[in-house]
Amino acid sequence: MEWEIVMGLEVHTELATKTKIFCGCSTEFGAGCNEHVCEICSGMPGTLPKLNEKVLEYAIRTGLATNCEITRHNKFDRKNYFYPDLPKAYQISQLYFPICHDGHLTVKDKDGNDKQIGIHEIHMEEDAGKLIHDDFEECTLVDYNRCGVPLLEIVSEPDFRSAEEVISYLEQLRGILQFTGVSDCKMQEGSLRADVNLSVRPKGQKEFGTRTEMKNLNSFHAIQRAIAYEAERQIELLEDGEKVTQETRRWDDNKGISYAMRSKEDAQDYKYFPEPDLPPLEISEETIERIQNEMPELPAQKKARYINVLGLPEYDTEVLTSDRSYVKLFEETVALGADAKVASNWIMGEVMKLLKDTATLPEDMTLSAKDLAKILEMVGKNTINRGTGKTVLEKVFKEGVDPEAYVKENNLAQITDLSALRPVIEEVIANNEKSVNEYKGGKTQAMGYIMGQAMRALKGKAPAQEVQKLLKEMLDEN
Repeated sequence: MEWEIVMGLEVHTELATKTKIFCGCSTEFGAGCNEHVCEICSGMPGTLPKLNEKVLEYAIRTGLATNCEITRHNKFDRKNYFYPDLPKAYQISQLYFPICHDGHLTVKDKDGNDKQIGIHEIHMEEDAGKLIHDDFEECTLVDYNRCGVPLLEIVSEPDFRSAEEVISYLEQLRGILQFTGVSDCKMQEGSLRADVNLSVRPKGQKEFGTRTEMKNLNSFHAIQRAIAYEAERQIELLEDGEKVTQETRRWDDNKGISYAMRSKEDAQDYKYFPEPDLPPLEISEETIERIQNEMPELPAQKKARYINVLGLPEYDTEVLTSDRSYVKLFEETVALGADAKVASNWIMGEVMKLLKDTATLPEDMTLSAKDLAKILEMVGKNTINRGTGKTVLEKVFKEGVDPEAYVKENNLAQITDLSALRPVIEEVIANNEKSVNEYKGGKTQAMGYIMGQAMRALKGKAPAQEVQKLLKEMLDEN
């Protein structure tokens, strides 16, 4: 029997606000445990929440960028459940009137064709805390710093049929969130995480199968592996005549397996009711229009501009717009006078290689556009050759040296006085009599060896084209 996978995603993204959604506590990542906590986000009796206006703006911005309708009349609801990392025993969220609804993104399916994925809704809510399981002390600790950090939950329709479609959607969504400034999307810090709702059914069947939910997947690699594992697990159960249980599962990326956490809850299990401490929100047309007019250029728009205005190939635009840090470096380097294609090649090649070799995240890169543009200028003017340019870039990337000063201090500039080349080449010819005779005897491959010896003698500091031209003239003279 041929099976079909059916999936929907619930993507949670932490917003790039400086303070939490309902209080003034900092949202900065990496603070000591329970340093960013107050009486409001820790759920003390008698406290009242107050909505962070920036959260509302970011939600509308996300909705507009994902082709959603914006709900004019909004309100919040209480989602009631007890868990140790939720001190209030409820979460303020939106069930009945989410701020955005009925949107879509267009992705590539596994065959490379365009496919539209529906976005059911986007709603605002607060994050819970974090449980820290200490195996040594055999206890569980709670860090409430994350309590009240603003979240958007982006809920898709069950339109995915392959892991490729899921990754394409997530890459596009991450780009939108980054480029609009809504979230830094650092998956390693939990700023972007996805729940995958997955079921399988015989191909051609209209009814959905029983779904499971895999929670808090925080890397694209883990998402791909989890989808493959869970789909295979469900298919094996059904082919053995067993049933799939509707449940929430956790993915263990180290072991490559998922395991059951709890039975899957439905909305009625949370006993939702309207949040009594927050008034309804009325969003005006003027507010939506203002946010629309202030929207920055989105990745799709950048790609089109790079192709149509800067003449870049589509492949380059895909790579450059994969992260906001690449775009910033590229655009600033071009603005300083660098050729767009040359800048693109160096960023996609040498810069990304250095990032990989040093395990540096793009957002943590200290390389400036000014320094990169100066290196490209020196290579373009033959002040240094490309190999030397790579060496200088590595020094700038790792140690922050000034590129011009480094070239000067280490005598790396190319020889521009062509008359200084002749005596060096004469000596090379004299010292490689066998290869010279082979060349004169018609063995043209010998030229490559002599050329290599000449560049070595010149320590790579002469323009190769000029060296080859002079070398050929001198060999043909004798």
